[in-house]
Amino acid sequence: IVEELKSTNLSDYCAVLSVAPYYNKPTQEGIYQHFKAVSEASPKPIILYNVPSRTGVNVLPSTVIRIAKDFKNIVAIKEAAGDMIQVMRLIQYKPADFMVISGDDMIALPMVLTGGAGVISVIGQGLPKYFSEMIQLGLKGKVIEANALHYKMLESIDYIFEEGNPAGIKALLKTLNICTENVRLPLVNASYDLQEKINTFVVNY
Repeated sequence: IVEELKSTNLSDYCAVLSVAPYYNKPTQEGIYQHFKAVSEASPKPIILYNVPSRTGVNVLPSTVIRIAKDFKNIVAIKEAAGDMIQVMRLIQYKPADFMVISGDDMIALPMVLTGGAGVISVIGQGLPKYFSEMIQLGLKGKVIEANALHYKMLESIDYIFEEGNPAGIKALLKTLNICTENVRLPLVNASYDLQEKINTFVVNY
């Protein structure tokens, strides 16, 4: 990653999204040292990405806060552990200018309502107008209106993750005539049954 950061032309980039180290399950100190090296190598602001379901390791709030305090070019975290208690600990103890961004569509609104800065979304690729409106309402504290949109979209979020990401979102994007549903092995396309459920949702939305 350090070599890639040094050799890639990042002039058109606003920031770098850097996922936690995966597969080898480092300690929290190992994670800290990894992001220290990334911080020192990056000419752009960095957004950490914590997604334990994919990496096999959870970046704990204490580690995130230590990183945020020590490396000023690490400006945010995309938090996708799916744990609202962890989210609240991050928001409670983070530096004032460090952003906690949802990486989990299902709890994006609750995260915003507890002090999160926004979301990097999957379903937002298919339903950008309504998902963005929901987040904006949440940021403004308009809970009733935001909840109405949240529950209207809830079923679609279940569907796009039912057989994994990105198969589900690509099935939705196919229904919306944005792209094909094709994914590469070892992933497989959404099943016929899931595609039909997504089609029905879109028709009735």
